[in-house]
Amino acid sequence: MSVRELVVLGTASQVPTRHRNHNGYLLRWGTEGLLFDPGEGTQRQMLRAGVAAHDLNRICVTHFHGDHSLGLAGVIQRINLDRVPHDVTAHYPRSGQRFFDRLRYATAYRETVQLIEAPVEGEGGVLAATPAYTLDARKLSHPVESYGYRLVEPDGRRMLPERLAAHGIEGPDIGRIQREGAIGGVRLEDVSELRRGQRFAFVMDTRLCDGVYALADAADMLVIESTFLNEDIELAVDHGHLTAGQAASIARDCGVRHLVLTHFSQRYTEPEEFERQARAAGFEGELTVAHDLLRVALPKRR
Repeated sequence: MSVRELVVLGTASQVPTRHRNHNGYLLRWGTEGLLFDPGEGTQRQMLRAGVAAHDLNRICVTHFHGDHSLGLAGVIQRINLDRVPHDVTAHYPRSGQRFFDRLRYATAYRETVQLIEAPVEGEGGVLAATPAYTLDARKLSHPVESYGYRLVEPDGRRMLPERLAAHGIEGPDIGRIQREGAIGGVRLEDVSELRRGQRFAFVMDTRLCDGVYALADAADMLVIESTFLNEDIELAVDHGHLTAGQAASIARDCGVRHLVLTHFSQRYTEPEEFERQARAAGFEGELTVAHDLLRVALPKRR
């Protein structure tokens, strides 16, 4: 299987710190790259992480607060400076079109690349369907309109050698039954089993809401904001954010396999406490407290 990994470019909430850049997350999904929430400094973080403008196929912005979008100007101009040889599609809340326009044309530059604008509105929905994935969005709960994103790989079939042998199917006939669905009365279902496609969810600034659970449902990897620790839950609710315990409870209830916590308030300096509170909430799957320039592989298919 081709590489599927998350490259963390920044993990800070609101303002960068000495050790955390503004937000920025690249999802490598085979031959495609999806850049989520490019905050200020993302272009430099891409350089440090070995991510090129040519790696980008989509840019997905959850909302137009600066820590999630101020890097758009630099990233878009870099895409054009490097003459990326393919179209790049940008998804963002339609209600923030004026902010996107200002960032896209913040300064003078020569446009050499087709940047396709595909904004999100209403409650969200399917944004793109490709052979490699379906990308959809769901509305979240934040003081400004915000959306989360979800990628789902189409389900496939896993061939079972013992059943193939029992039916005498070998060599080129294995490929043939995969293409045609049956050979000589033997169906593809008789010699294979369902292989569920991988699922990735990206949830930033939000309170608890239905959209969070829809995005996180059975995700192989959930990247989710964990701005506050549990003792500051009132601040989280007031400002439209989640605590470590809330993020972990979502992952627990939705059957998430790998939970990645990020978007930390500058008031906290001990990342271990985020992990402790997440475990205390009952999440037993794989858990990562993100830091800048971290690479995290998606879990293998079930």
